[in-house]
Amino acid sequence: AVDCSFSRGVCDWKQDADDDFDWNPADRDRGDGYYMAVPAFVGHKKDIGRLKLLLTDLKSRSSYCLIFNYRLAGERVGKLRVFLANKKTTPVWEQNKGKDERWRTGKIDIFQGAETTNSVTFESERGKGKTGEIGVDNVILISGLCSED
Repeated sequence: AVDCSFSRGVCDWKQDADDDFDWNPADRDRGDGYYMAVPAFVGHKKDIGRLKLLLTDLKSRSSYCLIFNYRLAGERVGKLRVFLANKKTTPVWEQNKGKDERWRTGKIDIFQGAETTNSVTFESERGKGKTGEIGVDNVILISGLCSED
């Protein structure tokens, strides 16, 4: 497994230069390290912020599971989408509101054909809300498909 949590720095994360705002580090409640977040008051409605994970060593013709924690806290906070590099236009995962402020787990299967996916992009779209945040944490890549649990 490759641990791409933000506190450890083993993975290559890049802020997109062509978007409207950056994701920022935010301290975890328990104080161990940080996660990446977009507070609700940043930017304007429909503005986009993208955080890209560059994946260099994925083998072709194999499958991987991307597991991550996410939180959509606050009324009308916006949307969180995940894109794979080889399918730029359609998100492979999307969430637009949290039932509560709690962290949840997202899982995405990545199938490698002859072309390999060389990046995963977490995209935050601003909503109408002024409180809360969109957060992402504990991004891990494991080989094999995601288990159903």
